Amino acid sequence: MFISKDGKTIYYTTGNGTRGDADYEADLFKIGWDGKDKKEITSKNTKPSNIVADKKGTKFIMTTGTGSLSSLNLSSDKVESLPVSAKMDVDYFEESNQIFEEAWKAINDGFYDPNFHGQDWQALKKKYKPLAMKASTRTDFQNIFNWMLGQINASHMGFSIGEDREDLQKETTGLLGIEVKPNNNGVEVTAVVANMPADKGVSTIKVGDVITSVNGTKLTKNLNFYSLLEGTANEKIYLDVKRGGTNMEVVIRPDSNNRVENYNAWVKEQKRLTEKYSNGRLGYIHIQGMDWQSFENFERELTAAGLGKEGLVIDVRFNGGGWTTDYLMAVLSVKQHAYTIPRGAASNLEKEHTEFINHYPFSERLPFASWTKPSIALSNHTSYSNAEIFSHAYKALGIGTLVGEPTFGAVISTGSAKLIDGSAVRMPFRGWYVKETKTNMDFVPAVPDILVSNNPDDKAKGKDTQLKTAVEALLKQL
Repeated sequence: MFISKDGKTIYYTTGNGTRGDADYEADLFKIGWDGKDKKEITSKNTKPSNIVADKKGTKFIMTTGTGSLSSLNLSSDKVESLPVSAKMDVDYFEESNQIFEEAWKAINDGFYDPNFHGQDWQALKKKYKPLAMKASTRTDFQNIFNWMLGQINASHMGFSIGEDREDLQKETTGLLGIEVKPNNNGVEVTAVVANMPADKGVSTIKVGDVITSVNGTKLTKNLNFYSLLEGTANEKIYLDVKRGGTNMEVVIRPDSNNRVENYNAWVKEQKRLTEKYSNGRLGYIHIQGMDWQSFENFERELTAAGLGKEGLVIDVRFNGGGWTTDYLMAVLSVKQHAYTIPRGAASNLEKEHTEFINHYPFSERLPFASWTKPSIALSNHTSYSNAEIFSHAYKALGIGTLVGEPTFGAVISTGSAKLIDGSAVRMPFRGWYVKETKTNMDFVPAVPDILVSNNPDDKAKGKDTQLKTAVEALLKQL
């Protein structure tokens, strides 16, 4: 924050620093001392930082974005870029030595286990440093350093080089948002993903359509359909399509990414299966990650998914982790300790109060949403880090039954240390142990109460064996 010399204007920034990933903009604002005349000076999430005022208080010098230098004239609010260039001679051998020493010392001083999981950290340095110093490329240097880190055998750690100096051209395969199977005349569409190019009104492709050619190239048994889509992302192409007895041409613009759309389609299918398996009695929520956005999504969906349901399936399969387990535990561990009756709900409290025994205004009493009905949780081998902490906690606190596969077994608190050239080494600084069993979560996965794996052909058959098992188990408990 900065106050102008006349004391009438206050300058401040927003959004520069948050643990979560909530949607926000980081920009520079000014406002009058009386709260009037608020103005956004920078815009479009400029991320101004390192702001310094000159001695006269007439100008700011600051960095924006990833480090571009700019100046701001406080009288006109005009932002001007300040070009900076500099040449530097780098002694590759000396830089390599400095990088190794900095990274080794960071682990030496900060690794959570002072005994380095039973390894001699000094001896490992003597063994691997000579090899790293002989590396002719930073990639080889990185690999050797990571071999040394591997001897400690801890998750959430690794050495990564700075900017890669190789400039490689990458090809992107255009994505239509369809699934296909071979057909005598080309490929037959078996599924269409919502909100992808094939689902658009002007380029609709339907299940059962047969694509016979791409941009005039006829499909054959020996030609990979996807090879014809290489390099077509965001470019118009045309497909020859046979729909029933009609031949038609579809002009379509393939996309470059389908991650969000595929995820949404998968979640929609899980909800449908839960509805089917439970005969409408249970709701379903998938927690994509242990970040703030996923937690807010969980809160928003909680009421909708559980509305009119007797229980809830909570799924952390394929969850890569984060930090929000304790927020989720706060939502799921709420216990009703009283019941309330507002004026007008009963005409005779003495006779009728027990009719309201399940009523409590959780929504107005708690900082988060709450779920007080029964639930069951799903995990698998791709539940990582904080998703594993969630799985351990869900069992340890007795919230419900855990179903699926053991989690990956990689739980640790990690940070990172920046090195002289922009490289970084991840720093596991805090170990996690299960209080109940006193075991290190970095080696011991959360093991479900009911062990079950999905069959290889589940997706093809429109099934999910793990989900079905969880639904059946929760219905029995109800």
